[in-house]
Amino acid sequence: MRSTAIGFLAALLVSGLTVATPAVADDRPTAIVSLGDSAISGEGAGNYEPGTRGENGDWCHRSLNALVHRTAVANRTINLACSGADSANVSLADTTHYTEGSQARRLIGVAQQYRVTTVIVQVGANDEPAFADTVLDCIGEWFNPFSAGCHTYLRAQWPQRLAAMAPRVERALADVRSAMSQAGYATGSYNLVLTSYASPFTDRMDPILHGPQGCPIKLADGRWARTEAVPQFATALRGVATRSGAKFLDFSRATEGREACSGYANPATEWQNRITVDPWAWVTGGLDAIGTHMAQESFHPNAKGHAQLGRCVTEFVNSGRASAQCVAGADGNLHAV
Repeated sequence: MRSTAIGFLAALLVSGLTVATPAVADDRPTAIVSLGDSAISGEGAGNYEPGTRGENGDWCHRSLNALVHRTAVANRTINLACSGADSANVSLADTTHYTEGSQARRLIGVAQQYRVTTVIVQVGANDEPAFADTVLDCIGEWFNPFSAGCHTYLRAQWPQRLAAMAPRVERALADVRSAMSQAGYATGSYNLVLTSYASPFTDRMDPILHGPQGCPIKLADGRWARTEAVPQFATALRGVATRSGAKFLDFSRATEGREACSGYANPATEWQNRITVDPWAWVTGGLDAIGTHMAQESFHPNAKGHAQLGRCVTEFVNSGRASAQCVAGADGNLHAV
């Protein structure tokens, strides 16, 4: 019997066969990572990470209330996004924004340290759509009593802006894929989620007082933003997600009925900030804060909005679906449907 067993083992060695060994378990903590611009960095949600409040020129405003920190899909929540970032700043390109380098390059290190199960990206608004400049243009039209509003010329420009933006976001997503590959991940081993944006504006404001209340936007412009501009933006990003093999979560209706100034005299019901000026920004940012940095929280989701968006992201990721839209349910909370 013993000689038979020895002969069998010898035959295995001669034939080149090996005995299979069990795979080593990956016991790293799981993580969800967010990349992108102000809408996902947590701009407007307050409680910003030290070092991103203007110190040494870093105005990324990564909030501890940001939506990624309000998810429940992994052991760790990590925010690499930066206010004002564009697609190039998310990509692997050698760029610098507010003193910070490529978000995708930093993702490599995070993905090596943790077992990343989800990467969520929200970017594009600071490319050709030029969200901040567009808002300033529309505010300027509000101060002109003879103007019909910014939508009169933006309506024709908007589709071309979105078309120019799309390939930039696609390149950024390809670089995120590349970063994960460099960290040792197969394409199907994690969720890559691209989101659209929630409309900060609405035409459902006090007809007369919405300007002094903090929303100097003509009602017709608010209607265009809510019913045309933001939905078209979502459609463009959905196409990007499809072509990139990413999942897509539509935020375009996420703050519907809770946009800036929709609560009239009760802003506590709103999930988007009205014009917000932080006179204390100079405490951490010094003289650099004087100007736009003091008001950069304006027209971004607040902490309540981020909590709801994080809730919807959790539902979406846990559902395993390839696409969904965040809308408020009968319980008043956002759901991925």
